[in-house]
Amino acid sequence: MRELVVLGTASQVPTRTRNHNGYLLRWDGEGLLFDPGEGTQRQMILAGVSASQVTRICLTHVHGDHCYGLPGVLSRMALDGVSHPVHLHYPASGESVVAALVSLASPGVDLRLHPHGGPGEFADGLHVRPLDHRIEAYGYRLVEPDGRTLLPERLADAGIAGPDVGRLQRGGSVDGVRLEDVSVPRPGQRFAFVMDTAPCVGAEELADGADVLVAESTFADDDAELAAQYRHLTAGQAGALAGRAGVGTLVLTHFSSRYTDVEPLAAQARAHAPDTTVLAAGDLDRIDFPKRRSPPDLRGHHRLG
Repeated sequence: MRELVVLGTASQVPTRTRNHNGYLLRWDGEGLLFDPGEGTQRQMILAGVSASQVTRICLTHVHGDHCYGLPGVLSRMALDGVSHPVHLHYPASGESVVAALVSLASPGVDLRLHPHGGPGEFADGLHVRPLDHRIEAYGYRLVEPDGRTLLPERLADAGIAGPDVGRLQRGGSVDGVRLEDVSVPRPGQRFAFVMDTAPCVGAEELADGADVLVAESTFADDDAELAAQYRHLTAGQAGALAGRAGVGTLVLTHFSSRYTDVEPLAAQARAHAPDTTVLAAGDLDRIDFPKRRSPPDLRGHHRLG
C-alpha cells in the first residue's frame, strides 16, 4: 500500500480546524513520519493509524511546529512495545534540540539517529536536499528504482513459464530470451516533501518528476512580501514549482491561520500547474498514490534517481 495520511496542516500555530504539521507516508512495508508537530500522537489516533507503523521519522528542521510532537510519538511507541528499529533523520545543526526532545520520551524504543549536514542519499532511495529557510532545513525525496513489467503474451510466445520466469527476472536472460524482449519499462514512483522554504534549487531538485509532491503553501499570492520575509512559499510559487517539475499530484499544506478557506490558495497553485492535480490538504485526509505513469510521461526527470 502507498498512501499519504495527513495528520495536520497548520503552520506556526494550530487553529480550531487544523492541527500542527504531521504526515505519514505508508510506502509498502515502511511508514515514514514527516515533521510531527505538537499533537501528532492524538491525530494518529483520530486518523486510525498506529505508531507501530512508523519505521522512519524525517524532520525538515527544528522549528516547533515541525518537531514538538516527537516525544509523544516516541512515548506511544514505547507504550505499544514497538520492537523494530526506528530511524530518525534530521539536520545536524538541530542536534541539541533533537537530543532534548528525545530525552523527554519514554525509554524503550530502538531509536537510531541519522543527522545530516548536506545533500545526499541517507537510506535506500531516501534523498535530502537543502532548502532556504531562516534556519537550516532540508527536504526529502523517496525514489523507487525503475523496473520492468512482464508481458504474459510475450512470455507465452517465448515459451517462458514456471521457475524460468524467476530466473529471467534475476538473471536478465533464459535460453537466449532477454528480459527486455518480454517486458516493458516500469518507471519507479517518486515522492517529494518540500516544507518551509523560499524558492530555491533544492526544492526544484526534490520536486523534479515527482508523482506526489507535498509542499508548503503558507501564504496566498497577495501576501508575497510576507512569504519572502519569513522564507516561505506562496500558493502560486508552490504551483509553479510543481508545474516546472512535471509533478503528477501536488498536495498543498502548512497554511497560515489567517486563511480559513484554503481553496483560493489551491486555485492560485492550479493557475501555474495546469497539468498537475492540485489538492488543498485537510487534517485526516488520506491520499492514495496515483497509478504509475507511462515511460513517455517521465520526460527524462532522473537527476536524483
